[in-house]
Amino acid sequence: MAVHVAGFVAVGVFYLVILVTGIYASRKSKQEEKKCTGKKSEIAIVGGRNINVVVGTFTMTATWVGGGYILGTAEAVYSPVQGLVWAFGPLAFLLNFVIAGVFFAKPMRSKRYVTMLDPFQHRYGQLFTTALLLPALVGDILWVACILAALGGTMSIILDLSSAISIPISAAVSIIYTVLGGLYAVVYTDIIQLSFIFVSLWLCIPFMFLSPAVTDLSQTTTFNQSNVVSWLGQVKLEDAGKWTDEFFVLAVGGLASQALFQRILAASSSARAQFTCYTAGGCTFIMGIPSVIIGAVAASADWNQTEYGLPPPYERGEAGNILPLALSYITPAWVSVLGIGALAAAVMSSMDSALLSSASMFTLNIYKTSLRKQASERELQWVIRISVLLVGLAGTSLAFNKSSIHALFVLANDILYCIMIPQLACVVHLRFANCYGAISGYLIGLLLRVLSGEPALGIPPVLLYPGWREKDGVVTQYFPFRTLIVLISLAAIILMSWLFQLGFSRQFIPQSWDVLNAFKKKMEEIEEEGTQIPISNDENNYVFNTAL
Repeated sequence: MAVHVAGFVAVGVFYLVILVTGIYASRKSKQEEKKCTGKKSEIAIVGGRNINVVVGTFTMTATWVGGGYILGTAEAVYSPVQGLVWAFGPLAFLLNFVIAGVFFAKPMRSKRYVTMLDPFQHRYGQLFTTALLLPALVGDILWVACILAALGGTMSIILDLSSAISIPISAAVSIIYTVLGGLYAVVYTDIIQLSFIFVSLWLCIPFMFLSPAVTDLSQTTTFNQSNVVSWLGQVKLEDAGKWTDEFFVLAVGGLASQALFQRILAASSSARAQFTCYTAGGCTFIMGIPSVIIGAVAASADWNQTEYGLPPPYERGEAGNILPLALSYITPAWVSVLGIGALAAAVMSSMDSALLSSASMFTLNIYKTSLRKQASERELQWVIRISVLLVGLAGTSLAFNKSSIHALFVLANDILYCIMIPQLACVVHLRFANCYGAISGYLIGLLLRVLSGEPALGIPPVLLYPGWREKDGVVTQYFPFRTLIVLISLAAIILMSWLFQLGFSRQFIPQSWDVLNAFKKKMEEIEEEGTQIPISNDENNYVFNTAL
């Protein structure tokens, strides 16, 4: 097939604009570095901590509105076995930002942390912080893979451009400007990308409704003669556990993302960080509406009246590409090119954030504190750049995986939800949590998650929860096992932290056994009720108070 020349040129021009913007932002970053009297490496991570609400809303929204969000939402709405009620993205991400603003923005920003792992490093020490980087890194790599896979599939459909070409080119553009400009490049390009996404997708929708192949959406909201669910979808009682689980994965899992905290910590104040979370939540919800409409249109279309023909996309196993298919076969050619531009913008707006996220944590929380404590600021800047490149290459290699876009979209948050969320909640809000409890919760959560299996990665389950089903040799868990793992992990952290505190405070456990140096050998005793329980922990030093 011949490449769509006009579309290819249009996308090329858009990429050039983004690249030039990123290069311009790199100059801004260098100017800030010259003004900076502190650590210049932090300029690439949190800028000058002077991001206002408007800019912060743009970049925070653009980070979440990626290829996985846009294509995954449309795929869920279109799928005959899912429908709108299974399209969690818009509502889940709205809740995600509200929770972030209420419970995490102020305590994290007020302490002027630089990365999400800083509180863990201050409280638990280096060893456990290194272990926490692994699930965060895996989540970012899966996120990059998801959004690049979305773009590759779209370009192959609309532009007849092979994924083997489109994916590496898109990844290269995003990597280059992220390496050059750090957070400033990410923020500046996010503004352009989000604006283009909003205008382009909404412009495509009227042309879809004008297509003679599209039935009135109100006529496709009920069961058809084959008893197939409409685009509204439904949640059967036996599916309620799976629905609940996947919703909370997206609504809560994103809280443990460095990409989120990078923007919170770059805000000019704690109050603005909170307000930015709320406004970004509303904007993210709105940005999901076009994908919902396109999915519903695709479900209501008579594909036999289009050049695509029969069988429809779902029966051909192409539901994951329903958005580009709808743009390509239901709208005029020039409109579909706008759609591919919108998706390209969405991919880069999320990919750059994921790249900088992992690079930031590795550089400051691992390289600087363990591998090269005497590293210069210039060296750290180069480590950030090399880390961005390596994460980008890892995500790009996984982007050729044939898994569902929606499945990868959920899986990227799944890792963070099961492993990181209990840890983050405890380190921020429970002063008595210690590294012994944290390690216990981490190991239990990781073990349970691996034993529960993961179809998207080909991992068979060892633990079978109530309601599991098997189809074509693949076992699917319908019990909310991820949420159960989170609760078990959380309980393990709390219980084991309390037991170790009690053991050391009562001297049931010799102080010489404190191999992680979590407790002070010299305890301050205040007699009031005859009990000694540690109540505070500041950078691995506990103070014991008998009043509790």
